[in-house]
Amino acid sequence: MELGLKGKLAVITGGSVGIGLAIADGFAAEGANLLIAARDVDRASAEAARIAARFGVRAEAVRADVATADGCARVIAAASGMGGADILINNAGTGSEETILTADDARWQFYWDLHVMAAVRLARGLVPQMKAKGGGVVLHNASICAVQPLWYEPIYNTTKAALMMFSKTLAMEVVGDNIRVNTVNPGLVLTPDWIKTAKLLAGDNWQAHLDKVAEDAGGMKRFASPEEIANLFVFLSSDKASYATGSTYFIDGGWLKTV
Repeated sequence: MELGLKGKLAVITGGSVGIGLAIADGFAAEGANLLIAARDVDRASAEAARIAARFGVRAEAVRADVATADGCARVIAAASGMGGADILINNAGTGSEETILTADDARWQFYWDLHVMAAVRLARGLVPQMKAKGGGVVLHNASICAVQPLWYEPIYNTTKAALMMFSKTLAMEVVGDNIRVNTVNPGLVLTPDWIKTAKLLAGDNWQAHLDKVAEDAGGMKRFASPEEIANLFVFLSSDKASYATGSTYFIDGGWLKTV
């Protein structure tokens, strides 16, 4: 299937590991060029070089903490230097663990900046680049937790729900500019973060811990691979999804318990 992504510039935050890296590989396989934004620029640069060598595309890395205004500005400038963004994947994020009654303001502010303000700031800087090129795509990696919250991460639940609403509102604002905006809500995905947490909690029995998490979730009772999630991001960014905007797409193996 020809997806029409060849030569497009895809900007991916948190693109050096996990879902973000799988998305980068997916775009490169379709001939898209890449700007990978990450705090660990050495790892991002190494992955960019690997991708460029494997797929014959242009792939660059930029050091950026997108939870800060300066980090977002670095991404925007780097994209401009590569000719302007066609696609923005707001993927950078991480889980939280706290209770509402004990988490202080600074903790709330950190996750708000990472999950919401990064998307706001990057939209302000990269959407004008898309307009100048005649259109584009913005995708937000939120979470099933935006609508089906987990009790131990109230800040994550709240900020991801806010990201969903921001995505919907942005879609309404730019629909006339040939820019499509959607949200993807993954369920359980076997990322390095999940494995790290499982090892901390269960030691040598980490695999059994993850199996129990998947069993309790129901549905397919397994974790997705990052590549399975990436496939949806790539498709939604393509010409084949030309009528899709302002929506949220769940990819959770049947974990979601509502309609």
